[in-house]
Amino acid sequence: MRLPFARVVRLLSVLFPALWLMLTAARADLVWTRGVGWHVEGGALSGLGGTEGRTALDQMNRARDNEEKGNTRSAVRTYEAVAKRYPNSIYAPEALYRAARLQLSRKYYTKAFEAFQQVLSRYPNTKRFNEITGEQYRIASAMLDGARGRMLWGLLPGFTQRDKAIEYFENILVNAPYSDYAPLSLMNIARGHQKLDNTEEAIDALDRMINNYPQSLLAPDAYLKLAQTHASLVDGPYYDQASTTEAITYFTDFMLLFPSDSNIAGAEKGLDGMKTMLAESKMKIADFYFEKRNNYKAARVFYNEAITAYPESAIANRAKARLVQVEAKAASQPAPPTPGTPAPAKKKKRFLFF
Repeated sequence: MRLPFARVVRLLSVLFPALWLMLTAARADLVWTRGVGWHVEGGALSGLGGTEGRTALDQMNRARDNEEKGNTRSAVRTYEAVAKRYPNSIYAPEALYRAARLQLSRKYYTKAFEAFQQVLSRYPNTKRFNEITGEQYRIASAMLDGARGRMLWGLLPGFTQRDKAIEYFENILVNAPYSDYAPLSLMNIARGHQKLDNTEEAIDALDRMINNYPQSLLAPDAYLKLAQTHASLVDGPYYDQASTTEAITYFTDFMLLFPSDSNIAGAEKGLDGMKTMLAESKMKIADFYFEKRNNYKAARVFYNEAITAYPESAIANRAKARLVQVEAKAASQPAPPTPGTPAPAKKKKRFLFF
């Protein structure tokens, strides 16, 4: 039997609030209060029960007691034991989070990041999601800027790990692709690759930035850095000009899309340099065909390309002057024979005998 539509609507209006209240009542929070310790507030789903629940709670309180007393290593070990032994309990995400915070306080950056990552991977609905993402971003940024963690029980400084920082920024992108940290992470990935002289990887990160987050406030910087990075690959007018062309494209896009940006003057200067380089490259090729090969057809093509590359420039004027010389030289050459016209007969050599 089908229920009338109005009755279905009324039934849902009653069931949905009731269902919401049930879910709210089922949700529990783990709270720590000084003098009382850890305790579960609200909800029927309060984690473990019976002996296991009391044991987990005792371990959590012991870990927090060590934490308060400054026994950091002992606290970390106990928190990690709780998370490992009771992974499906209400205590596990809090234990991992506390362990991560303590590792960070000891400047064990890698261990801290990875502990935070375990929270997000195992418990993606954690209420601390944004807070943890921010902590991960700060860890990765510090490592990218050369922060050195500790090693050998904290006795010695570790090594710089910029490559690990880049990996961590990529993790943040996967964890929170729609957060404010995502475009920031891509910009830092590009910066990190530039520090490591991985230019192609830096270009890839910037390209992902402008394609995935075109409305971001960082988009103008990404366009300008793309142009500048391509420009850094230019070796001179005698080499392939693919990078020059890319730089021109991004300088032009930046100026069209962000005409009021404070860096517009720098972009204009960069564009002028790249257009000059491209036009000069065309001139070099044209000169080669004209002067070394007497190939006037090819010379015409490349002198015209030099003019097209930067029409209102001194190089364009030089190319126009060269075209006049090409035409004059071409006109002075004997005309090629008309097809079908027999070639003039060769004179026979005459030998004289004495």
